[in-house]
Amino acid sequence: MSLLQIVSIVLTLGITLVGVAMVARAVPQIMSGFKLGRPENRGDAKGRRTATMLREIFGHTRMSRLPIVAIAHWVTMISFIMLSLAVLQSYFQVWDPTFMLPLLGSFFLWGWANEFLGWAGLLGILWLIWNRRKNHPGRSAGHDGRKSRFFGSTFWQAYFVELVIAIEIICVVTLRGLEYALDKTGSGEHADVLHFPLTFWFGEWFTNMGREGIKQFIVVISVIKIVTAMVWLITICRNLTMGVAWHRFLAFFNIFFKRHPDGRTSLGALEPMKVDGKPVTLESLEEMDEDTTFGVGKVEDFTWKGLLDFSTCTECGRCQSQCPAWNTEKPLSPKLLMMTLRDNAAHRAPFMKAGVSGGDNRENGENAPDVLGATLIGDTGYDIDSPLMAYNPHGPDAVIDQDVLWSCTTCGACVEQCPVDIEHVDHIVDMRRYQTLIESAFPSELGGLFKNMESKGNPWGMSARARLDWAKDLPFEVKVFGQDVESLSEVDYLFWVGCAGAYEDRAKKTTRAVAELLDLAGVDFAVLGDGETCTGDSARRAGNEMLFQALAQQNVETLNGAGASKIIVTCAHCFNTIKNEYPQVGGEYEVLHHTQLLNRLVREKKLTPVTRPGETPSSVGAASTGKSVTYHDPCYLGRHNNVYAPPRELIGSLPGVEYREMERSGEKSFCCGAGGARMWMEEKLGSRINLNRTQEAVATGADRIAIGCPFCRVMLTDGLTAEQSEGNAREDVEVVDVANMLLAAVKSGD
Repeated sequence: MSLLQIVSIVLTLGITLVGVAMVARAVPQIMSGFKLGRPENRGDAKGRRTATMLREIFGHTRMSRLPIVAIAHWVTMISFIMLSLAVLQSYFQVWDPTFMLPLLGSFFLWGWANEFLGWAGLLGILWLIWNRRKNHPGRSAGHDGRKSRFFGSTFWQAYFVELVIAIEIICVVTLRGLEYALDKTGSGEHADVLHFPLTFWFGEWFTNMGREGIKQFIVVISVIKIVTAMVWLITICRNLTMGVAWHRFLAFFNIFFKRHPDGRTSLGALEPMKVDGKPVTLESLEEMDEDTTFGVGKVEDFTWKGLLDFSTCTECGRCQSQCPAWNTEKPLSPKLLMMTLRDNAAHRAPFMKAGVSGGDNRENGENAPDVLGATLIGDTGYDIDSPLMAYNPHGPDAVIDQDVLWSCTTCGACVEQCPVDIEHVDHIVDMRRYQTLIESAFPSELGGLFKNMESKGNPWGMSARARLDWAKDLPFEVKVFGQDVESLSEVDYLFWVGCAGAYEDRAKKTTRAVAELLDLAGVDFAVLGDGETCTGDSARRAGNEMLFQALAQQNVETLNGAGASKIIVTCAHCFNTIKNEYPQVGGEYEVLHHTQLLNRLVREKKLTPVTRPGETPSSVGAASTGKSVTYHDPCYLGRHNNVYAPPRELIGSLPGVEYREMERSGEKSFCCGAGGARMWMEEKLGSRINLNRTQEAVATGADRIAIGCPFCRVMLTDGLTAEQSEGNAREDVEVVDVANMLLAAVKSGD
């Protein structure tokens, strides 16, 4: 054994012992941090959860939103996993440079896999490094670099991890070439293209070193590989919030414990507000203590799954790049929010474990007062030109600025884009619940909203008697439950009109159009009339869970008492609430969005859109199809419920209409700005979300901007009016519901 080997053995064993000791300390520390969170049951359906986890990780199904990145990341990830065995082999090669893994070592397919993954992994990691450099915030033409999805990410950590992977892969490939040369200068049994298909060519370079020289070089490269791996391990154990590294381990668990075992995105229904792991209802509320905390007021109020979410964030910025708030110069970045909550949890954890409940115990560290004394949501003193100042995980006054919390539209773009299944929207709403129910610290506009919903049953504060005004002067009688029918089992569908459909003038046009189309198709339907009240969507997403519970229970009692089973809705928010959230309070119904039912009726030839000879689609009236149409995906119809095809198929059925897709469409569609109760709040920061979306729609050159939600219609109509007043849009462009266009086309044949 040479002196080089002796020194190498001492060095590698020493640094490995340090690495193992650090891991033995870090893993329990991370686990104990998760245990500080509130309880939550995510242990059901283990078989389906395992299948989902394996599919998402090894199939990169969620990474595929960015295909080239996904390919580069996949080969890098697989290389990281497969080539870990190469590190094990290196330990033995330090002792014996001729060592090969038993069974696998001389198996040619193992050699192929190693060499393919080695070269592919090297190309992959180099491309990822280049991509990070190319999209560095300093190279962005956007406001302070915020157009880069890496804005706010911790760059040294990312570069460190990527450099380590590159070094490891280079070592593996180099060792393969050296092993070829060693075999060639020995028996030569395996020194051929079959066993070294991608490294034989440069393995020849090493043959001139002589057999002993090759052995010594193998020892050197093995030491470099081991030391690099251990330096990486020690570094991440010293930095427990290093998500870009720890996600390699935590992602398996975070995906396994995602909300839906079958792999559905954690959108649609919000998670119910819980206390001690149990959903809060109006009945259970009466049994709770006066000092019971609702929602999240400090980071340890999140569930253990929430704390796992924060730690798993890899700072890739996909959520940030899709966020409508961030893209319109507001302080909310889902990525920065997760990073801040992660860092705040890590700083609070030691004091929480020690039982420190306040900031007066200085024996536990000089930072204890600041860390424990800061409120989670408050005024951080940031200004709009310095969005990073809206996040301060160390306090002393507030961790996250209130403008961050209330900028969210709950559109779900962040959840849809996240490759490791972080549930951003649930966490944001949980923090809103605390602010609304405990602190009464919500935007002033919401006070009027809550009051109107409580007293009048609708956000506009209108009388219930006016709920049927939309039906006046229709050429047929609209059946009303309790007047014309005694049970909804007597009709095909209940038509849930919704507050906007009943009270908002633009939405009334959609309500009338749907009713006329149903009548023309021979569909028997009825409405609840003044028996309807608000579904509570805006209240729930503004954090007023108890108001939502009251409205939801009232509606469910009405629907169940009326015998409702099939419901049609025109509002995407009503659709999502009745379909996905009312089952939480005992309401199970088949719910269809009007575009789904109308599309079915067209396919069944019960509705036939036509154009009379010599007539252009744009000549049949203000609600016509127009010659060209673009479609805006409502967030609560598209991302939250995966209804993308029916509206487009309906538009495609209109004769002589050219469809023009916006660049941001489908799962990447851009929000109109009305969700998350933002419909009722002034947009005071940055530019307007609805203007951003309207400008994109106008840029298609389409005559009509089609929508499928009254909230979207209000926002895009306002945006279009503003653009037309500035001379940026043609005066003949209109925002219309798909139902209005279909009705115009159907009536063309009358």
